[in-house]
Amino acid sequence: MDIKQYINSGALEVFATGAATPAEEQEVLFLKERYPEVRKALDELEADMQHIAQTMAVTPPAESWSKIEAEINSLIVQEARARRFGDQSSQKNFYNDTPGFIDVESASSHMRVHKNWRWVVTAIFVLGKIFLICAIYFYLENRQTQQQLREIKQELKELHK
Repeated sequence: MDIKQYINSGALEVFATGAATPAEEQEVLFLKERYPEVRKALDELEADMQHIAQTMAVTPPAESWSKIEAEINSLIVQEARARRFGDQSSQKNFYNDTPGFIDVESASSHMRVHKNWRWVVTAIFVLGKIFLICAIYFYLENRQTQQQLREIKQELKELHK
């Protein structure tokens, strides 16, 4: 087995993201123990993923924690009341009903996007323009060819008369 080829195959990325099947997981874990190159590549990949996660992390607004805490406290108070007064119906509803959503507001209305996406969007835009130009060119060529075909058919009809 060529270890470098295995490392470059993407199997470690699949394992690191948690998308591997149990058989693939066992294979990676076996190779990790047997080959130091696989262990090193997996460690580097995990460090890179951790670095990406830290650099792309968005801190929540400051008031988010207070809203979450208030919602939790209201649920605790509701449960305590139900227990204290022995209200079985409210206890039943408390555990069966889904809790409401907590509003989280952001200080900015802009979404952060990694810089690499700029190149992807630019490439898609350029390819779109190229495909548009090709479509127009082939449309005009087809139109011209159809016109020539009509002229040839007309000449043939005149010759047969």
